[in-house]
Amino acid sequence: MRIRVLSDRDSQEELFSLRDWLSREDELRGRVSVDQPPVPPGQMGAAIDILTVAVGTGGAVTVLARSVSVWLRHRSSDVKIEITGEDGRRVTVAADRVPDATALVEQVLRGSGDEATQDS
Repeated sequence: MRIRVLSDRDSQEELFSLRDWLSREDELRGRVSVDQPPVPPGQMGAAIDILTVAVGTGGAVTVLARSVSVWLRHRSSDVKIEITGEDGRRVTVAADRVPDATALVEQVLRGSGDEATQDS
């Protein structure tokens, strides 16, 4: 799974906050990494904006969905995340707009549903 933080604030700070939050979950420990894009020649470096979470099968998907939902509810500023599953399905979730983010995120992570992209 790939998770991108979309924020008007410092999205990199929010991304590291999410990484730390997810890394505290026993089922996700060691499965969360920062995906840094390659640095083009002549550039100092690119912003880090994606987390990769290796969930495999089983309970890790449920833990990830629940944990992301709780993290979103605890944000004090407007923040959105975009989660892309291995099959390319994508969902964008805003901290203040989705009543049941856990169910929505889990649906995308498990690959169920009819639409390839769901924005909420």
